[in-house]
Amino acid sequence: MTIRPPAEIGMPLDEVDTPALVVDLDAFERNLRRLADRVAGSGVRLRPHAKTHKCAVIALKQMELGAVGVCCQKVSEAEALVYGGVKDVLVTNEIVGKTKLRRLMGLAGSARIATCADDPAQVTALDAAAGEAGVTLPVHVEINMGGNRCGVEPGKPALDLARKIVDAPHLSFAGLQAYHGSAQHLRGWQERQKAIAGAVEKAAATRDLLAQNGIECATITGAGTGTFEFESASGVYTELQCGSYIFMDADYGRNLDRDGQATRAFEPSLFVWATVMSRPNEERAIVDAGLKALAFDSGPPTVWDEPAATYDRASDEHGRLLIASATNRLKLGDKVRLVPGHCDPTVNLYDWYVGVRGERVEAIWPIVARGAVY
Repeated sequence: MTIRPPAEIGMPLDEVDTPALVVDLDAFERNLRRLADRVAGSGVRLRPHAKTHKCAVIALKQMELGAVGVCCQKVSEAEALVYGGVKDVLVTNEIVGKTKLRRLMGLAGSARIATCADDPAQVTALDAAAGEAGVTLPVHVEINMGGNRCGVEPGKPALDLARKIVDAPHLSFAGLQAYHGSAQHLRGWQERQKAIAGAVEKAAATRDLLAQNGIECATITGAGTGTFEFESASGVYTELQCGSYIFMDADYGRNLDRDGQATRAFEPSLFVWATVMSRPNEERAIVDAGLKALAFDSGPPTVWDEPAATYDRASDEHGRLLIASATNRLKLGDKVRLVPGHCDPTVNLYDWYVGVRGERVEAIWPIVARGAVY
């Protein structure tokens, strides 16, 4: 059941109920434009990853600025996006099981839908499902770029799988899925550059091997917020799948640029809006945002509003802030912005975005794919 929004359009920010997921619209829009401007004229397309925001409204805003479509990870995410008006979705994952495959094929009449494979058995199942639905499904071969998660190995194994897709009567070979996820949060600029140089080499060699065997590879898609500058300049990648750039988070904020400084390519625009619900003494304050309001897989949030406060510990519904200064302004009922450690799973805890311009609510957007994990 979707609960009511914690705010109304026109409401002052201070009256927004908490915890709430707040988007600073000015910062959000600057982030959108920055990435679009960075790739304009480069020949590299944008296909942002919607697993970050899970919101059809945001996906359409990305496409208004030139994105060719979006990515997602689950069939249920694709369903929510297509039902919300998004007409080009790549499921950057392997889809296994008849129920999921039938649902995926059911979207093909309303949008361009594509997916990935890294095993011949997946190709066989995709072909059967596409044939049953009377559609031709674009399929990418996912190759292992070094993260050792999904993906067939580059080179001949990828060629063999691509041949199977080409030979399948109800599939079309769409290109290579070449995302190096573990490179995104390598802290040093040179570390990330080196990791992506290796990925570029693997992708290029596989592309060339496909061409030598008569298989055109028109698309090599991948990249993320932490590495997009390397893939976009490679001359090999044709699509970028950045997701977190629109929001940023505390973990991405720890990445360093080429000068060894904290990256400033994008800025935080997503916050958990929380209330000080208890102030037992000068050394601590308790806010109403704990484990059920924030993801902690990448560490605790940072406190945006108050430099003297550090988010120290969470329980289910409480967050403890340690206060370093006796002159700290925080008092009972005050509200603070918390920058999540990891934006994606934090978003999945909420039904609504509260879009704020300055100190007033301007937009309420539904997170239509919240909980879409199947």
